[in-house]
Parts: sequence; C-alpha cells; structure tokens
Amino acid sequence: MDYATLKVIWWVLIGVLLIGFSLTDGFDMGAAVLLPFIGKTDAERRIVINTVGATWEGNQVWLITAGGAMFAAWPLVYAASFSGFYFAMLLVLFALFFRPVGFDYRGKRDNPKWRGAWDWALFIGGFVPALVFGVAFGNLLQGVPFQYDTDLRVTYYGSFWALLNPFALICGLVSLTMLTAHGAAFVKLKSDGIVAARASKALRITAGLAVVLFIVAGALVATMIGGFAITNPAPYDTVANPLLKSVEPGTGLWISNYVIYPWMAIAPIAGIIGGVIAFAVAGSRLEKTAFLGTSLLIIGVILTAGFSMFPFIMPSSLDPRSSLTVWDATSSKMTLEIMLVAVVIFLPIVLAYTTWAYRIMRGKVTVEAVEDKRNSLY
Repeated sequence: MDYATLKVIWWVLIGVLLIGFSLTDGFDMGAAVLLPFIGKTDAERRIVINTVGATWEGNQVWLITAGGAMFAAWPLVYAASFSGFYFAMLLVLFALFFRPVGFDYRGKRDNPKWRGAWDWALFIGGFVPALVFGVAFGNLLQGVPFQYDTDLRVTYYGSFWALLNPFALICGLVSLTMLTAHGAAFVKLKSDGIVAARASKALRITAGLAVVLFIVAGALVATMIGGFAITNPAPYDTVANPLLKSVEPGTGLWISNYVIYPWMAIAPIAGIIGGVIAFAVAGSRLEKTAFLGTSLLIIGVILTAGFSMFPFIMPSSLDPRSSLTVWDATSSKMTLEIMLVAVVIFLPIVLAYTTWAYRIMRGKVTVEAVEDKRNSLY
C-alpha cells in the first residue's frame, strides 16, 4: 500500500474514533448535562445516572484511543494542538475528573446536600467537555495562530481567551446541544414514566437548537469565515514537513470541497435530517428512531467539519504555510502500516465486545430497580 493511501486511511480511522467517542460517550455527557433538570427527586436522578452507569467507563476509552492514535499517526498535530489548546485541554481534563468521583461518591452518603453537590459535579463533567470540543473545532475552522521555523519547532502565539471568539462559541453550542440531545434520546430510550417524559421535552428543545445552530454555523463558514487552500502542494509521499507547500487563505474556501466532490454534501444533509427526525419524534414512543436521529445528527456534523477542511487538519492563521495537513503531518510509512495491522486485528474485537456489553445491559431503568438494588446501582 502506498504512503499517500495510508495517510488517507488514517485520516478516516481517526475520524471514526472521534465519531465513536461522540456516539457513545456523547450520550453520557448529554445525560449528565440534563441530570439536574430532568431528575427532580433523588430516585429520578438515580434513574438518569444508571441509564449510563453501566457503560460510561468503557465509552470514555474511545477518547483515550483517539488521543493515542493521534499521537502515533499525527505527531505534528498532537504537538501543535497541545501547545495551542493546552489550557482548554486542561479544563476538559479537570472537568472529566468530576465524572468518576461523581459516580462513585454520590451514593456514599444519604444526604441531600452531598448528593446534590455531586449531581452538579457530574453536570460540569458533561457540560464543559461538550462545549470545549465544539469550541476547538470552531477555532480549527478559523485557523490557529502558530507557526514552524526552519528547524520545525512550533510556536503558538494565541491565548486561552482568544479561543472563546463568537464563531467558536457558536460551534461550541452546536456540540453542546447535539450531545445533550443525544443524551436526552438515550435517557428516553432507557427510562420510563416522568423521567422519560422530561427527556422527551429536552430532546425536542436541544435537537431543534442543534439543527438551527448547525445551519447558522454553516452559513457563516460559507460567507464570512476564512478558509484555506493549498496552492503549491508538496509530493504526497514526502516525509512530514509542512513548510514544503504553499497555502492561501480566503473566505468561503471551506466550501470548495463540496463543489469538487458533490457527494460530500450528504454529510450536512444527513446531520440536518437526523436532527429533524429527533425533533419530530421526540414526543412519541419511537425511542429508537429518536436515538438513531441524534446519532445521524452527530455523524453528519462531524463529517461536515472533516469534509470541509480536508486535507487540512490544523490550519495556521498566522503562517498559512505552516498549516498541518493529511499529507505532511503524519508518521512514517512503517508506523502507519504497523498501526493499521493492529487496528485490523483489535477493532473488530472491541466492537464485538461493546455490542455484547450493550446487549447484556439492555432494558429500562425504573424506580423499582434503583430502589431494589441500592447496593449495586449508583
């Protein structure tokens, strides 16, 4: 297999990992965001927590795997992103710390204030990562202020507060609303009674907001947000050196891929259709359809960002030539080949185990169940 093909394959695989994380850990975060609002009593909040309680730890592995794959396949992206988004990533990391302690410590004391404090801790552990991940993508679409010198040493010139610009915050809200909608759909699927009814209302609101914000963000990308285009590419089979190419910025350039490859339009269309489906069936008993709708929304949104930027991974607003792409940010051919063999062997095992785990733990979480199993459920 030639080097250029391997680079594209790993772009696809890392995209699959990000989608896998968003589809699984996404409803964990969404359920946590909704926890203080759709659970009015301790029993109701325990229902919400236990809808995701059996699988949240396994779902979080997708994020760890994506980070490890990025480190191995895209070392320049890993280094530049951890420099540029250092404090944002620390914020996400500290927010994620609330999740294991929130799940495990909440039930240790039968005290309303104690449990209420950990409920809000779980809310933070879902809200902050969901928002920051979207903010990060919003900044990638605008370009990040970094550059490489002739010795390929990267320097970042931005600040944490500069990341919180209006367009990035809109993208953050797209991420937050779509993951919250996904969480609402999952809670609706796994619960009944008043909790499911409140989840239905939350699903209708968040799915509708996600679709509207997604359309607004797309319109801004097409008309106001600057994109990037390679004007003098380096050979696709060269080693990782971003300075061998020429790049020009320009408004609306992120739309060019949809002109060249019209089939890519399926991504934003799928995202909108998925959100509309979830919105339309939110109040019905079509629980699985609602969950499939939010899943399609997430897949569509992530693919839209990936298709728009391809082959760029991390554009530079300061020095466009330093922008990192699929062609010049990857590891060696041997590294990609070895990793691909590992994926071919282990990914089917992971998917099979995950499918088995969800099948075994299927069924609804009820008030009777959480009351009868006080010592085994959260």
